[in-house]
Amino acid sequence: MIKNVKSSYFIRIIFSFMNEKQKLKLIKYNKSLQDNMNISLINYKIFSGKYIIYEQNGKGKEYDYDGKLEFEGEYLNGKRNGNGKEYDDGKLKFEGEYLNGKRNGKGKEHDYDGKLRFEGQYLDNERWKGIFYDENGNIIFELNKENNIVKEYFRCDKILYEGEYLNGKRNGKGKEYWNGKLIFEGEYLNGKRNGKGKDYSGSKLIFEGEYLYDRKWEGKGYDNQNNIVFELKEGKGLVKFYDGYGKLEFEGEYLNGLRNGKGKEYRDGNLIFEGEYLNGSRLKGKEYNYNGNLIFEGEYLYGERLKGKEYVNERLEYEGEYIIKKYNGKGYDENGNIIYELKNGTGKVKEYDSFGELEFEGEYLNGLRNGKGKEYGYDGKLSFEGEYLNGLRNGKGKEFDYFGKLEFEGEYLNGERRNGKGKEYDDYGNLIFEGEYLNGKKWNGKGKEYDDYGNLIFEGEYLNGEKLSI
Repeated sequence: MIKNVKSSYFIRIIFSFMNEKQKLKLIKYNKSLQDNMNISLINYKIFSGKYIIYEQNGKGKEYDYDGKLEFEGEYLNGKRNGNGKEYDDGKLKFEGEYLNGKRNGKGKEHDYDGKLRFEGQYLDNERWKGIFYDENGNIIFELNKENNIVKEYFRCDKILYEGEYLNGKRNGKGKEYWNGKLIFEGEYLNGKRNGKGKDYSGSKLIFEGEYLYDRKWEGKGYDNQNNIVFELKEGKGLVKFYDGYGKLEFEGEYLNGLRNGKGKEYRDGNLIFEGEYLNGSRLKGKEYNYNGNLIFEGEYLYGERLKGKEYVNERLEYEGEYIIKKYNGKGYDENGNIIYELKNGTGKVKEYDSFGELEFEGEYLNGLRNGKGKEYGYDGKLSFEGEYLNGLRNGKGKEFDYFGKLEFEGEYLNGERRNGKGKEYDDYGNLIFEGEYLNGKKWNGKGKEYDDYGNLIFEGEYLNGEKLSI
């Protein structure tokens, strides 16, 4: 009957007795009423918080409250059916197929920068089968809910895991890989190895048995010649573990599935630690560099240095206490002379690497770099000098290249270079930019650029590295 009413006067009287939802329901699909009442898109906003333009059957578009496109595609019986596209803030975020208002069938998802992050099939709005990508286009995850099997990938599309998932975690049977080689196959629970499993080094079996929350618990270990080298019972025994390349990684005592008692650690076949463990962490012992030189001996707390002595080229370089870093103790030169003393983490220090090369000299406060200091790189060459706060570069500083030439001078914030004002130089020492920086990388604010001959080629403002004005 309402369709036959020609006078907008009577319609307005009827509308006066309706609430906003009733009005919307009445006019939403009725074009003659829309024309008769001269209802604009703004009125739709008032009624529903968003307005919609579409036919019940056919193609249409949806817009948000601000008038930005949210969806365009096909409809059936007032619901999304067929092909369509979704947008966020005007940018494409999904394109694919719909059924009864939900994503069903093939589809693709994009991030805010327009990069493809997922493509595959959907069922009732859920991702059902498909591939996930990182921001560089590398495969990172392959999903198949049809048989509850997924595949995880590492960089360069190398498979990391394939197996069963539940509630977003590895659950059930699965396999792990590294650089394309199988390193484990077995059972998982809540994302951890739990149950029966086999551990491999390259293609060789190094352990088979049962796991308890990622700990080897009951089973036998093998060497590279398939000889049994240890047996675990209830997480207890003398063990030998190998890395993914077949090199010995650890040998020692186990208790409750963790390192407990005496043990040795290796890296690339070289001994790097020997000592005692408690609940899987170092308790006390000695550390060595790749040349087999002693670099530390002392005590640990939760695996971190607590108290002891540091050596450089087998000479004592520091002895004392640690809280995060060196805290209470004395430092020595190559002749055994005391060259500094720290009290409550405060004082001037010199730090050396395990091969005797000077790494840092400067001021400490509360066990961290605070104040002025210098860093040295390869062959003891100066790489940075400037100010620090709470262990990070903060304030003014200078960076130098391998040949000692100035690369950058300016302001730092929380360890990031190029925050605030600064200058850059080329390999020949020529100034190429001076101006303002933000977040260590992109120019923001005013700046000047110069060519190889020192001629000014641009002067103006930047935003995220883009030139805005001249």
